[in-house]
Amino acid sequence: MSTPGTEAPVRTRIAPSPTGDPHVGTAYAALFNLAFARKNGGQFILRVEDTDRTRYVEGSEQQVFDTLRWLGFSWDQGPDVGGPAAPYRQSERLPTYRVVAERLLAEGRAYHCWCSTERLTQMRERQQLLKMPTGYDRMCYGKTREERAELPGFTEVPVVRMLVPAEARISFTDLIRGEITPPQPDDQVILKADGFPTYHLAVVVDDNAMGVTHVIRGEEWISSTAKHLLLYRWLGWPEPQYAHMPLLRNVDRSKISKRKNPAARLKWFQEEGYLPEALVNFLALMGYSMPDGKEIFTFDEVVETFDFARINPVGPVFDIDKLNWLNGHYLRSLDDDAFLRAAEPFLPGALTAEDIRTLVVPLRERTKKLSELAEQLDWLAADAVEVKPADLAKHGLPAPDARTALEAFAKSLEELDPFEGAQITATLDRVVAELGLNRRRSFMTARLALVGKPVSPPLDDTMIALGAQRTVHRLRQAAAALEA
Repeated sequence: MSTPGTEAPVRTRIAPSPTGDPHVGTAYAALFNLAFARKNGGQFILRVEDTDRTRYVEGSEQQVFDTLRWLGFSWDQGPDVGGPAAPYRQSERLPTYRVVAERLLAEGRAYHCWCSTERLTQMRERQQLLKMPTGYDRMCYGKTREERAELPGFTEVPVVRMLVPAEARISFTDLIRGEITPPQPDDQVILKADGFPTYHLAVVVDDNAMGVTHVIRGEEWISSTAKHLLLYRWLGWPEPQYAHMPLLRNVDRSKISKRKNPAARLKWFQEEGYLPEALVNFLALMGYSMPDGKEIFTFDEVVETFDFARINPVGPVFDIDKLNWLNGHYLRSLDDDAFLRAAEPFLPGALTAEDIRTLVVPLRERTKKLSELAEQLDWLAADAVEVKPADLAKHGLPAPDARTALEAFAKSLEELDPFEGAQITATLDRVVAELGLNRRRSFMTARLALVGKPVSPPLDDTMIALGAQRTVHRLRQAAAALEA
């Protein structure tokens, strides 16, 4: 097996399945595979594992390409960019798997199995009832089709199974975890009845054909590695080195899944308004630590410092609060124009960032993800807002004074021309002084009348965004409601 610095170039890969919205784990795996390849001047391959036709989802493959490119990742070989080992979709490589399966059959390394699904289910249930190890009982091994057809649970079209030796305990050195001896494998199906390979055959055949030198994948595949190494040895192919990354986990330590956690969907991060740089930083933190211990860093810094010894094998908890903190940092690092461009898709109604530049930019300081902008600015697109008595009592003027201030604000602003920031503030200050009211509470009363909440951009910017007519209308509307 070649290692960095020898004649074989480093090649890593990811192999997502197009079975729905891309999983965040795909980006997590891509990050470390790409970083290791770039660190060693190697190549990164994207291969589509689409042999599970029952779960195939149209358009899922393109989503994988789009979301990974959104993160700034690129690949040297793949279905959409080509390469010397094409094709890069498993469904287009079926004859290759059939040839290998036939070779294993001919060499006595595999055999046909005609057991029906019902028969296999009954077998597993019996094994579990008797507390026996689960695995195929080799009913079909050594039998011809005719001999097997005379027994119960027969199905016409067979699968192909590996013939695993009784003592096939195979150890390997994991680049993250050290020496590992996975459980004894069973007689795994490698070619299904529909002619499609299972993952275990396809991954070995494809990794060999594509010259993959390092397999960096999730720890859930540790138990399958013995099967893969057996196939490599039977076929006389060079074995890759393995590194099994810790799994991303929910707060309850369960594996992060799309059923339990919306953040398992990679597209969710785009929908919620996370910046790709922040998500890459966060995913890197989930498995990697920088030599100087810093938590804010770029993908290029991961490449520069990459070392498997810096990967913690313990499954990290997917902490959204930490991601929000990181994303807030990256948002604040944007200049005004960049922030406005990022914010525009998340603004309510038909508003554009340029229309309300003076409102959006100040919100950057307290925005953790861009989807929050819609909630912070919902008052702008609303037909009316409600002044909550509790907010008024806590932040504003007492009801009689509030009515007086709102009516006076409305009357003075209605006469204001031009309706601009400095003139607005001066007018409000004049009214407050004339009425002898507390300035802070008076301004907060106006804010509650205009936006329905105690937090908003500066009051003059808020009024400019609403416009003179809507501002006056809301102030009078709130005053009337207080009278009721």
